[in-house]
Amino acid sequence: MPETISIIPRPKYLRMGNGRFTLNQVSTIACSGEGALAVGHLLAYYLRPATGFAFPVTEGHASGTIRLEATGTATPDEAGFVDERYTLTVNDAGVSVKAQNATGLTRGIQSLRQLLPTAIMADAVQEAEWVLPAVEIEDAPRFRWRGQHLDVSRHFFTVDEVCQFIDFLALHRLNICHLHLTDDQGWRIEIKKYPRLTEIGSRRESTLIGHESDRPRRYDQTPYGGFYTQEEIKQIVDFAARRHITLVPEIDMPGHMVAAIIAYPELGNFKTETRVRCHWGISQSVLNVEESTIAFMKDVLAEVMALFPGRFIHVGGDEAPKFEWSESERAQARMAELGLHNEEELQSWFIRQMDSYIAASGRRLIGWDEILEGGLAAGAAVMSWRGEEGGIEAASHGHDVVMAPNQRVYFDHYQSEPTANEPLAIGGLTTLASVYAYDPMPEALSEKHRHHVLGGQGQIWTEYIPTMEHVEYMGFPRICALAEVLWLEKERKDYADFRQRLYRHRERLDYLGVNAHPE
Repeated sequence: MPETISIIPRPKYLRMGNGRFTLNQVSTIACSGEGALAVGHLLAYYLRPATGFAFPVTEGHASGTIRLEATGTATPDEAGFVDERYTLTVNDAGVSVKAQNATGLTRGIQSLRQLLPTAIMADAVQEAEWVLPAVEIEDAPRFRWRGQHLDVSRHFFTVDEVCQFIDFLALHRLNICHLHLTDDQGWRIEIKKYPRLTEIGSRRESTLIGHESDRPRRYDQTPYGGFYTQEEIKQIVDFAARRHITLVPEIDMPGHMVAAIIAYPELGNFKTETRVRCHWGISQSVLNVEESTIAFMKDVLAEVMALFPGRFIHVGGDEAPKFEWSESERAQARMAELGLHNEEELQSWFIRQMDSYIAASGRRLIGWDEILEGGLAAGAAVMSWRGEEGGIEAASHGHDVVMAPNQRVYFDHYQSEPTANEPLAIGGLTTLASVYAYDPMPEALSEKHRHHVLGGQGQIWTEYIPTMEHVEYMGFPRICALAEVLWLEKERKDYADFRQRLYRHRERLDYLGVNAHPE
């Protein structure tokens, strides 16, 4: 890619032309085709602050300085994804972005933003000449699932902060934002049928100081809480939808449920928990397997699905110790009633209840790779976090898979050495180079099963990340690298070229106010 162009992720095909085109006070945006007008308004929203230009947006085939054309409609594939291909042309006549649908156009305008001087990302008028180089771009992503996860349970972030984070993902042409909404340390989403989930479950008495492994443990003695009302969730969903990013909500079960059990003790097996958990790690407490608890969780999922229109609903399924079930006479009786042989099969039965309910609602269940234990629900997809083995196994048996191995794409890990110079993290070391070198398509997976690998996803767990500024520090520029890994064909990746483009891309991040790691 020419030095003057620093698009991240790198487009699939780019050819430089002769000349250039300059935007000015009379520049307009003309839109045609289904959904194009909304994309035009989004582009104007992006361009107005730094330029100070009006960028009027019109609908129809009238000639505009920037022309956006959707040539067809968005038709989801069997996994719920749509065609994201686009072409972007800049010449003496102006700018043209074409795609099959509005989603492709939305990806195209993110590349268009990156063709302009980096000051275009500023939120106030800049003194600059808004020149675009003459180019022809033909682009399409390698993977359908290009995701980034954010844990809002261990630490809570405002609606504005979450939306800004989503906007940063959109800039990098990611299409999935996975929100971890509930855990032992806090329940963050309003469920109207069960108000105590947020009245009680959203607040903890204090928060651990230092690392989970430190002894003796110390706490800050400061109450901590927060949750999203359903109206606020709708705001976040709408913000993401305008950027054609799908939100994947996670309600973790049957483990990671202390906050819910404190709010509704009848969900538990024993009265072992006395408060919403104030430190990290894995609790022994899990949901019981009574029909009333199954009904409770279905009620929760009903309200979640009414808020989140995306195809996939995440039910966690990870780190669910079986100790309580092995000790509970009632759980053992349920196993006998159901004809199950062990506690792993009991968890599989639990997840199958959720899978059937989610599928009946026209959605698809996805969970962490522990849901493989005891047998996988027929329509379930797997997010492989304990390495790639679970993903390979699931794909080999015909299940869709998202690769999210903690060794390669967990951004709560340290990112440089010596780690003593870095903020406290959970542990591990995941460098920028390591992220860029990752390939979500396992070599061990046979060719006939490779279509089941939907893509990959980065994770930001926030036990040790209390502020959005810290989230940005841990996420960027590693998210930039992951975005290119998921977009670009493996053989076209070039780390030296990426680093060169990243140098200029950092200017964009600076203008956007992203607190990126200096790396």
